[in-house]
Amino acid sequence: MSNHSRSQGIGWRLDATRQLETRVAWYYYVGNLTQQQIADRLGTSRVRINRLLASCRESGVVQVTINSDLSNCVALEERLIDQYGLEGAVVVPTPEDEKRLREAIGVGAGNYLNDVVAPGNTIAIGWGRTLANTWRAMRGRVDQDMSVVSLLGGLAYCPGLNSFEIAFDFARRLDGECHYMAAPIYASSQQARDVLLEQAAIRQVMDKARHADTAVLTAGDLEESLIVKYALTGEQTEALIRAGAAGDLLGHFIDVDGQMVDHELNRRTVALGLDALSDVGRVVLVAGGVHKAVVTRATLVGGYVDVLVTDEAGAERLTQSG
Repeated sequence: MSNHSRSQGIGWRLDATRQLETRVAWYYYVGNLTQQQIADRLGTSRVRINRLLASCRESGVVQVTINSDLSNCVALEERLIDQYGLEGAVVVPTPEDEKRLREAIGVGAGNYLNDVVAPGNTIAIGWGRTLANTWRAMRGRVDQDMSVVSLLGGLAYCPGLNSFEIAFDFARRLDGECHYMAAPIYASSQQARDVLLEQAAIRQVMDKARHADTAVLTAGDLEESLIVKYALTGEQTEALIRAGAAGDLLGHFIDVDGQMVDHELNRRTVALGLDALSDVGRVVLVAGGVHKAVVTRATLVGGYVDVLVTDEAGAERLTQSG
């Protein structure tokens, strides 16, 4: 078989899989058939139908929009806005299954962005697993002259999710051009970082990110974040804790008051500076869970963001502190 024939075969299988996912989603969400009824109709098992429905959510074939207010969530939104001087807040119910937390917050963020992102906008994107769920909940756009730009460098090795991939996925969803921060998130030294920042390609991306219409980012704690897991050694993490770090924002480590800690990693970070976030039209922080309450509060106290998207339990903790 020729390479061309192989590629045609692969494409056909991918199309067939997507068509099956779409058919299953249609039967379930529009036709109101049960999973067993769909399995019987398609001659397969209910277990496979369940997996296909889950795949539909992951791939963005199915997106969730809920047009209803929950009184406690709305009350928490108002308290967050008042307590932290925010432009806006979105609070979603905390799922019983902790593994669904990122997905729930991502749906809330995606729905919010659907309302505020406009044709011709430039969207600056951070890094994190919650952001992967955010783009899946956004409506696809076509021919709206949009741009997506990465806010920070990436890793040479990350088996899960890299910053380059996040930016690409947002750009694909918005049918926009993508601008990567083509550098490591941490340079080998402060001098190496300064050399990188002098490169024209990096300066152009930094400038585009700084003047974006909307920036979407998350904050990382010192236990579960991708940066801690894949970019730092255990010794570095311990040193950051001793320096008073509460977590990171765009790879910059901050203390409980939102101020940069005195640690050499902060002098090697290749990312938009936290002070430059004030030049962005709107900065949206997508972060939730009680385990992230400390670094989320630090980000809010530091005055870096305009809008917070979080979950009910996380919001309760944030409004009980400070």
